[in-house]
Amino acid sequence: MKYITTIDGKEFLVEIIDDRHISLDGKIVKVDFESVESQPVFSLIVDGKSYEAYVYEGGEDLEILVKGKLYHSRVEDERERRLRAASGGLVVQSGPYHLKAPMPGLVVSVVVEEKQEVKQGDVLLILESMKMQNELKSPRDGVIGRIQIKAGDSVEQRQKLLSVE
Repeated sequence: MKYITTIDGKEFLVEIIDDRHISLDGKIVKVDFESVESQPVFSLIVDGKSYEAYVYEGGEDLEILVKGKLYHSRVEDERERRLRAASGGLVVQSGPYHLKAPMPGLVVSVVVEEKQEVKQGDVLLILESMKMQNELKSPRDGVIGRIQIKAGDSVEQRQKLLSVE
């Protein structure tokens, strides 16, 4: 899977090759990225150099603090970027919004229940992929419709998980 990562306005093409290797703008890089349990702290080793990274989610963006410098980052896969560009970057505010898995993974927990009211930015579920837990959040205010997964389920990329109506 290829991802477009924008860090402080500069774009990078990232492709995940396997658990320990990525391609960064065509250059193969050996990486080890592990989270410190229940903390926004990650151990990052890139080509043998060790870093400590603090990662904070802010809507669709990430703020990453490494060696005292704060970076603003956004990660999109190629298909999501094309869809966002085609829709003008807007989330449809009427009719159901179907939350789909942004990557293959394991559903760790479903935080909401059917018919529950949610606000934009509320965590809906936690998906684990490549040893990282990702909070999937509501893109808008609404009511949870049908939930099609449960904790412990394995999901494929773009699989429908639930809807916000």
